Amino acid sequence: MKTLLNALQEGRFVELPETNKEKALNYLANLIEAMPDISPGTDVAGAVWSREAQFNTGIGMGWACPHARTAHEGEIICAAGWSPAGIDYGATDQKPVSIVVMYYVPDSQKNIYLKEVSALAKAIQKKQVDQPVPKMQTLAEARNWILDLVSLSLETQVSDVKARMIHLEAKQAATSALGGGSAPVSGFDYAVVPFSLLVSPGSRSVVLAQDPDAVAKLESAGDMEPALAKQAPFEHGGYKILIRGVTAYQAHRQVYECLAIKLNGAPADKPKV
Repeated sequence: MKTLLNALQEGRFVELPETNKEKALNYLANLIEAMPDISPGTDVAGAVWSREAQFNTGIGMGWACPHARTAHEGEIICAAGWSPAGIDYGATDQKPVSIVVMYYVPDSQKNIYLKEVSALAKAIQKKQVDQPVPKMQTLAEARNWILDLVSLSLETQVSDVKARMIHLEAKQAATSALGGGSAPVSGFDYAVVPFSLLVSPGSRSVVLAQDPDAVAKLESAGDMEPALAKQAPFEHGGYKILIRGVTAYQAHRQVYECLAIKLNGAPADKPKV
């Protein structure tokens, strides 16, 4: 399930604009093809449809897991989509599909892929208890619901050391933003939320974070692109934003790794860039 978690964290979870199965799968395949690790000219969509012609990849309860097998070397890559209206997928239980998780699977990784899909199926059964995916209103709500499901499977695998390092990094960044130096700033009470931001030309930016309040406020406060381009701290949606790094992908897509710092009692109602 770590590959799905990576997709959620790195901006490869999107709202599917079409309820047509073919268009939805092609949309996710194109997202994978845009990854820098994918060789130019790789036909992910063609490989997905080749497998789909052999068997329907709807696994029931509102989920589908199409995949593209390839002889190329590399790691498994995942992209996922949420359909608010549901897709007529032809699944065996005849229920519309709301969540599509697509995998790009090099032959050398097929055993890891099978373990991941098996873990995902078990997590779905545990969380949904034979019920379909619930109706959700926003991409952020769908993302948080899937994160809860993933957590059921991964919670015993999380590294405490890594968690402490991320927490320490966040505290150090917050201290620097609030006044500099190596000690906490006296008189300030603040919360730090790590988040990723997917920026894609022609599409609304997508915030990925485990804090639903931060996701809602950052996404509703307007476009962050002009401020991000300056690579400097700024205020947005009631938070002080610090940029930790940025990764460029094909088709001019970028993923920013950021920290959102909220001061108690001092929210910024309007973005300041």
